[in-house]
Amino acid sequence: MTAAPSPDAVIRDLPEWQGATRTELVGGQTNHTWLLEKNGRKAVLKIDDKPRSAPYNDRPAEAEVQTAAAQAGLASRVLFVDRQVYLTEYVEGSAWDPTQLDQQGRVEQLASALRRLHSLPKSGRSFDARGAAKLYVKNIENPDKKVIATCLDIIKKVRLPNYLCCCHNDLVAENIIAAPDLKFLDWEYACDNNPLFDLATIVEHNDLSEAHGRALLDAYFDGSGESWYPKLVEQQQLYLALLWLWLASRPDSSNKAVNRLAVRLATSCS
Repeated sequence: MTAAPSPDAVIRDLPEWQGATRTELVGGQTNHTWLLEKNGRKAVLKIDDKPRSAPYNDRPAEAEVQTAAAQAGLASRVLFVDRQVYLTEYVEGSAWDPTQLDQQGRVEQLASALRRLHSLPKSGRSFDARGAAKLYVKNIENPDKKVIATCLDIIKKVRLPNYLCCCHNDLVAENIIAAPDLKFLDWEYACDNNPLFDLATIVEHNDLSEAHGRALLDAYFDGSGESWYPKLVEQQQLYLALLWLWLASRPDSSNKAVNRLAVRLATSCS
């Protein structure tokens, strides 16, 4: 296993950032993260304990997708990447607030950004929900066999369509930044998938109402979203199943959060 470099060692090897001040950021679940500042510039440095493997992209593959997204105005630029180090421009802005969807034009803004995202070049890697599920199940210490069976049944039934496109696959609110145009952070899961999975993630993770889900779908399909609603619901269930398995597999997850999500999952399937 390759030892993770120290942030000081990384900074010394990056001439543009030598002498930068660094502040450690909290919240990274699979890496250590710092904010670098030098001469009015800011960047985010991520260092992994070990090279990334499934279900994540490796860092060079992540950089390839994010670079294309940055060229389309949907992400920050990648400044440096190797298998364990990832340096990107810092995005000045505020975290997306789902309560603002009721404001005029906000649903359309989000739908437009998603259409641009789904128009990016394909990554050549397909979303593997079954593979991710197997990895998560393997790491669950006290498995609830009934809920696991429900999740695996949902995941088994949902198949990839013929119209795959480049998707982010982790569009939780924290990964959407209003700057003021919308930009997306953390492309570690990005690959080719059903575009409705991104919409489903936004709806389910933020517990949006059915009315908001239908409005987003209609804006995304330029007024013709109603016929796609059953497929959106299917993708919402897929997201919930994967989210429960992921949450249950993490030793730092609270039982209360896992149980609450199990209730949501059961409700969605009823």
